[in-house]
Amino acid sequence: MLAGLVSRSFQQCFMSERLMPIFASMDQHTEFIVSARKYRPVTFESVIGQKSITATLKAAIKNRQLAQAYLFCGPRGVGKTTCARIFAKTINCNSLTEQFEACNVCDSCRDFAQNKSYNIHELDAASNNSVEDIRLLIDKVRIPPQVGRYSVYIIDEVHMLSQAAFNAFLKTLEEPPRHAIFIMATTEKHKILPTILSRCQIFDFNRIKVDDTVEFLESIAKKESVEYEKEGLGIIAQKADGAMRDALSVFDQIVSFSEGKITYQKVIENLNVLDYDYFFQLTENFMGNQVPDTLLLFDQILTKGFDSQNFVNSLSRHFRDLLVCKAEHTLQLLEVGDSIKARYREQAAKCPEQLLFDWLEISNECDINFKSSKNHRLHVELALIKLCNQSQKKK
Repeated sequence: MLAGLVSRSFQQCFMSERLMPIFASMDQHTEFIVSARKYRPVTFESVIGQKSITATLKAAIKNRQLAQAYLFCGPRGVGKTTCARIFAKTINCNSLTEQFEACNVCDSCRDFAQNKSYNIHELDAASNNSVEDIRLLIDKVRIPPQVGRYSVYIIDEVHMLSQAAFNAFLKTLEEPPRHAIFIMATTEKHKILPTILSRCQIFDFNRIKVDDTVEFLESIAKKESVEYEKEGLGIIAQKADGAMRDALSVFDQIVSFSEGKITYQKVIENLNVLDYDYFFQLTENFMGNQVPDTLLLFDQILTKGFDSQNFVNSLSRHFRDLLVCKAEHTLQLLEVGDSIKARYREQAAKCPEQLLFDWLEISNECDINFKSSKNHRLHVELALIKLCNQSQKKK
């Protein structure tokens, strides 16, 4: 028995010696932090695309006119929770800067940075939406902060609260203690009770513009020593559809896929996005009434696995982009890189404005009737033939 214990003890020591390098290697590889966390804004100045909101919040801090309930609403990934955290940190900062930003040096700011602040409480209403959860929150609200001036309660996805939970929360929201500030965030403002809305200062967050997203991705790429093509970053920004968090997630994905060198070709390959070349070539085919070439190009697109309806939507967007290039003052609506913008302007000069309107009407009709069609491929092919024939009618 003693020999067995010695044998097992020796085996454990032997295994631990063998596994230690492996665990050390694992520790080295777990240092990666996703860009959405690593480059999350920590001051109002670093928030992207929400200047009017951050300016209003800073003015409220400067003039000491803090409301006791705020509602931040808007699409996902645009900075609602980030602004709530920055606001909570700033109003509890012990030594604000001249620009009324948090100093990030005092004890309160350091506690916040280390996620151990007793002044800031976050509640996810998606998973804590019952009356009991709100009652626990109400009991906690009554306790004044031991350190700092305000206890800030950030309630994310507040529209997920049940009707009974909203009713239980209403009285506290109407007459909260002086030390308590509530910041609620939601993507669906229409689901919030009017009685709740009437007690809040409401801030509507905007979708982040493609240019702003590209500029921010460029700054991150330079910091991370990642080579990039601006057209590739533009595709990432368009794919994110105004959500910076989505853009950063896709950015990390492309960096891994392309081994630190982001190119336009690598981005469209990884994201399964149709190349602009297809639409420029199709437009040339439509103008020349080249039906066979058009059908062959559509077959090539289907062979690569692209969805027919997404193709129709992308084609409509291409016509729309050509249309906005017809006038200098609408050119700003074109959210693409400079090189692709030049190609749009060149092709738009060849296309009569009325022809673009007719093409948009045909592609839109195809999209509307797509689901009711029993043969989707034939349905799209007929639309492509109409597009080819339309240019001949205008001659």
